[in-house]
Amino acid sequence: MLSATNVEIPVIEVSHVATKFGQAVVHEDVSLSIHKGEIFAIAGGNGCGKTTLLREIVGLITPSAGTIRLFGLDSRRLEEGDGHPIHRRFGVMFQHGALFSSFTLAENVAVPLREHTTLSAELIRDIVTTKIAMVGLPADSAVKYPNELSGGMRRRAALARAIVMDPELLFLDEPTAGLDPIIAAGFDDLVLSLKDLLGLTVVMVTHDLDSLWRIANRVAVLGKGKVLGVGSMQELSQVDDPVIREYFHGTRGRAASEQAAWNHENVKREA
Repeated sequence: MLSATNVEIPVIEVSHVATKFGQAVVHEDVSLSIHKGEIFAIAGGNGCGKTTLLREIVGLITPSAGTIRLFGLDSRRLEEGDGHPIHRRFGVMFQHGALFSSFTLAENVAVPLREHTTLSAELIRDIVTTKIAMVGLPADSAVKYPNELSGGMRRRAALARAIVMDPELLFLDEPTAGLDPIIAAGFDDLVLSLKDLLGLTVVMVTHDLDSLWRIANRVAVLGKGKVLGVGSMQELSQVDDPVIREYFHGTRGRAASEQAAWNHENVKREA
């Protein structure tokens, strides 16, 4: 029997979170736990509050009720003085990249280092160069502006900025939205590679069923203001809930499942 001291504290613990904006109810009672080293996805239909929950977890929005803990610390304390070190322990890639249009790619990636460290300009330049290479971007892209980059390159640049402080925890908000399937699959592979290379815990908000099957260890499906189910994609596909069933067994859901099965068989053959 494990003692209390041997039980690992979840990296993130969401307990009975409710969210209201005026009369609009987004979450009624949301609870979930995310553990170190996993890729955890938050999924569900449009308007179910996926991105709102992510913003609450990182401290950008305060929930109406309930608690959220990051590394055991209440997220409501993130704006206090002792919250600052926690901010350094996670990186966020916002939807569509959210790059500064007047900054070059390198300047965008350098922003967290310039704002939160006292490193020399030379060391910042070296770190930025390393991170740009780490996400698979060519060196000459560093001097380009966001409008000179493809959609896939902008996402990779935003990812480089999110990991520039060497975080333990990485948040991705709709990372593959709007990308064609080949570029999206390449981004998924990059996330898997960085997760292993850097020892990351990844929290991903997405409606991309291919990504869910391809890289998520566990998925929480939101709907009706609560968590309808949590588990692997295989486990969730067996859940007898009308919303989950529609989500996983519609035309797109079946196609993503079949593609995942085909990929798994190919990997087994190559092994």
